Amino acid sequence: MLVAFPPHIPVGVTVQAGIFGLCLHLLFQYLGDDNLQSMIVGTVMRKIKSRTWKKQRYFKLQEDCMTIWYKSKKAGNAHSTFSVSDVETVREGHQSEVLLSIADEFPPDRCFTLVFRGRRGNLDLVADSADEAQSWIKGMRKLIENLENMGESEKLDQWICEWFKKADKNNDGRMNFREIRVLLKMMNVDMNEHHAHQLFMVKTADKSQTGTLEDDEFVLFYKMLTQREDVLRVFQDFSGDGQKLSLRDLEEFLRDEQLEEVDGVQQLAMELIERYEPSDTAKMLKAMSIDGFLMYLASAEGSIFHPRQQSLYQDMTQPLNHYFISSSHNTYLMEDQLRGHSSVEGYIRALKRGCRCVEVDCWDGPNGEPIVYHGHTFTSKILFKDVVNALRNYAFKVSEYPVILSTENHCGVEQQRVMAQHLNTILGDKLLKSTLDGKIPVSFPSPEVRQAPGTVASLVRSTLQFPRCGSIKFIQFNSRSFPQKSKQRLSKELSDCVVYCKSVHFSSFKHSRVHSKFYEISSFTESKARKHLREAGAEFVHHNTRQLTRVYPSGLRTDSSNFNPQEMWNTGTQIVALNFQTAGVEMDLNDGLFSQNGRCGYILKPDFMRMSERRFDPEVPHNREGYRPLSLCIQVISGQQLPKVNIKESSVVDPFVRVEIHGVPLDQAKQETRYIDNNGFNPVWYDTLRFTIHAPELALVRFVVEDYDKASRNDFVGQYTLPFSCIQQGYRHIHLLSKDGTSIPPASLFVHVRITNLV
Repeated sequence: MLVAFPPHIPVGVTVQAGIFGLCLHLLFQYLGDDNLQSMIVGTVMRKIKSRTWKKQRYFKLQEDCMTIWYKSKKAGNAHSTFSVSDVETVREGHQSEVLLSIADEFPPDRCFTLVFRGRRGNLDLVADSADEAQSWIKGMRKLIENLENMGESEKLDQWICEWFKKADKNNDGRMNFREIRVLLKMMNVDMNEHHAHQLFMVKTADKSQTGTLEDDEFVLFYKMLTQREDVLRVFQDFSGDGQKLSLRDLEEFLRDEQLEEVDGVQQLAMELIERYEPSDTAKMLKAMSIDGFLMYLASAEGSIFHPRQQSLYQDMTQPLNHYFISSSHNTYLMEDQLRGHSSVEGYIRALKRGCRCVEVDCWDGPNGEPIVYHGHTFTSKILFKDVVNALRNYAFKVSEYPVILSTENHCGVEQQRVMAQHLNTILGDKLLKSTLDGKIPVSFPSPEVRQAPGTVASLVRSTLQFPRCGSIKFIQFNSRSFPQKSKQRLSKELSDCVVYCKSVHFSSFKHSRVHSKFYEISSFTESKARKHLREAGAEFVHHNTRQLTRVYPSGLRTDSSNFNPQEMWNTGTQIVALNFQTAGVEMDLNDGLFSQNGRCGYILKPDFMRMSERRFDPEVPHNREGYRPLSLCIQVISGQQLPKVNIKESSVVDPFVRVEIHGVPLDQAKQETRYIDNNGFNPVWYDTLRFTIHAPELALVRFVVEDYDKASRNDFVGQYTLPFSCIQQGYRHIHLLSKDGTSIPPASLFVHVRITNLV
């Protein structure tokens, strides 16, 4: 089912043709497209899971043009569906491991892959002909593009149509009271029968006197459900006449509540009216209605995340060791560390999440080809050359900045030469083979590696590599190798791929301070890094002003769980490697930190972690130059259309909100609102939570919604994590994310935020 903003129906909206008119309107948009018509008729295709699992399925685009329905001919009435909005992209040809495995059986022009958002597995399909495959490839791409470009009124039409269809159980085009009660449960609100009956019979004015809601009556009913009393209260507080916000009213709101810059507030007010006000009359009066006000608050500009800091805003010309770098551990694994599936999908998904440091464990493979897997375990194996191909194809879809390929080399000399050959042949001039200016370097290059177009850099722990788009560099930094059959440890060909960095054993901070070179990097397990932090936190931070450090999960984490990355960022550690395949608070923090700066995967460390003359101890953040603690006050006002967490139709969540501060030990804190009984649709709290932040430059704020359960563990509903430094003050919406870190519109929180100086 499609869910999209805004669920609120503007006062000026009228639906002339009723619900069926809305659905038909959406269908008629596509009737002129031959590909979509073919999809609506339906197609028999093979669903491929492996070389031996190939089953025929009947696929069909439903009339809402948003749902794909499919079933097996042999499965009776059993069928499955998925929403077009769940599909991220369509890959054409043999662009998955599954389809590559049957490449000798089916030509690429009949094959394609639907890639889903989040951690859901891909759907690999083979059509009976190239023409049928093209119909689905082009049709799906058009539907995805139309979704992305859909206007607000079309989103609204789709939204209403979807709810009506889900609630109209007998498909008679009208809803009786029983169906309305089911609808309320589906929408996550448990309303008492008397109130529901009042809403149904009185407030919606059953003009047809049939005991059912038809067409525009349902629209009115839906509008009653989605009214926002919380937003209306704010609107009326600033409205001079209670009916609209004049230009002056809106300026006052933006200046006094949203704390926008005073100098540009009049221009901003005029732009917001032009951008979000649906009424032409209000625009002529230079005023904003309640509908425009809500649309502004629900937009990116009304979000808690400051739009300026979502784009690339940091200085990218400093040495690599001055940045936190989004980093993955054992990137090839999709599951656990002992028997999990290895796949190039691990690299593709990590890179598409903005990861800039991926890991490869290389071992001698059959037929002279190096393989990648977790050595001495039962994880499956993939070819090294397929990993390098994936890097070439996906390294710069999200970020143009260097990707670090950390390769743990266990190959003998012969297959090391093959590794070097693949790096050179596949990456070509993207592979950095010498220092940027041809001279002996005295410091790391910056992420702005702007030499030959499309260059890549590599690091061997074996090898670390940095690619970037337009100017991509793979820079290898690690020169260790682990061959078993040869006295020669590293082949010259692979050694030639190592530039700038050298992996070294770490003795002590004192030894490093006296003897280390800028290009030397040390890797620590989480437990060893934690020990250094405990015993010499300030020394650890000081070390990382000069050197690159990598921290990775303990070998005991066979389930691919993660450690808390915040502890390591507190030391200034640049490469904090996590298991990207495992959802949880640790990956929420990683996604939150790297959600700023254009999601480029590089975040400039605070100045007190970059300058060797500055001393910072994360245990005593107040003992530093420029110490300015801040007070954070968050009023959690309300929630909107929170997702159900229990598949039972009668289940409704009892939501509460927890706000967590992640940062230096003194800042670690969490507070909760009370829970609301049986209402996930529009719960209201007005609960205020207060925090003191001692190191705001390092702090992350995580909003978590859970379903309260007094008898068992609370269920996760949604979360949103962002850097403290990126928070917009005032009345803001927080658009919640799933456990996988993907969007779950229209689920949101409405809050008021105020940050003040303590000293």
